[in-house]
Amino acid sequence: MRKKSLTLLSDGTLFRRENTLYFENAQGKKPLAIEGIYDIYVYGKITITSQALHFLAQKGVAVHFFNHYGYYDGSFYPRESLNSGDLLIKQAKHYLDREKKLKLAKLFVVGGTKNMEKNLKKWGMKASFNELLNELEAVEKISEVMNVEARIRQEYYALWDETLPEDFKIVKRTRRPPQNEMNALISFLNSRIYATIVSELYNTQLSPTISYLHEPGERRFSLALDLSEIFKPIIADRVANRLVKQGIIKKSHFRDDLNGVLLNEEGKKIVLGAINEEMRKSVRHPRLKKNVTKQRLIRLEAYKLIKHLVGSQEYEPLMAWF
Repeated sequence: MRKKSLTLLSDGTLFRRENTLYFENAQGKKPLAIEGIYDIYVYGKITITSQALHFLAQKGVAVHFFNHYGYYDGSFYPRESLNSGDLLIKQAKHYLDREKKLKLAKLFVVGGTKNMEKNLKKWGMKASFNELLNELEAVEKISEVMNVEARIRQEYYALWDETLPEDFKIVKRTRRPPQNEMNALISFLNSRIYATIVSELYNTQLSPTISYLHEPGERRFSLALDLSEIFKPIIADRVANRLVKQGIIKKSHFRDDLNGVLLNEEGKKIVLGAINEEMRKSVRHPRLKKNVTKQRLIRLEAYKLIKHLVGSQEYEPLMAWF
């Protein structure tokens, strides 16, 4: 059975009875095939029984929670079954070695930048960030890498804006809370990308808390933030662009809230349906010579990073060919 992600939008209760997982809401009680669940994304107000959590832990199913605004809150991260002490040491050594850490940090930015360039070309814009990438090559501190990355992204958003309809201009990237509809859409999708990467990292031997571009923190899986640099442009941004330009998402799918703008319930359903569909889409992999889903590309990126850390193959970030 091919496992799939499960998204829970409505309020309800997740519980276990014997060897079956159930979700009960106002519409009734529904059994869930635990063997077919890869991970769970919770957007509603959910009560989860301890027996259900124990069952999910046994099956290695991560559960990601999002708050009322659609922002990532945290994850139920089952005990890792793929631990590797040797890899953990190598991962930490790369973090502690300034040159090795700087190299990986730059590569994440390079991958993300090339994917932004790819997007702009798909959207009819002639764009090159070579000048800023040359500047990136010369910097010697992570803070300087982050500064160059921020400037690249600022320029990218300004160019993208030229292709967007008047009602959905980014204008300036704002987050908590986003100040307009396009910012709200981008933030909502980026939260989902981050949680999906957390799931993929769980299914590898990598520690999600040791990172290179983003500083490790106590309450976040910072390696997922590193990998997000590569995948936000080619998944989240493309979904946002398509939804807006095809008129699938409209201003009526947003609401004003606490000095900002957020998706309403109908808007969330549309966007989550679109991102789930995008994750399941297959592309022909040039090296593997077979079709892989876009979500699978995230796991493959993690495997490439592992090979780099153990010294078997230099890491090269994914640069979209599709």
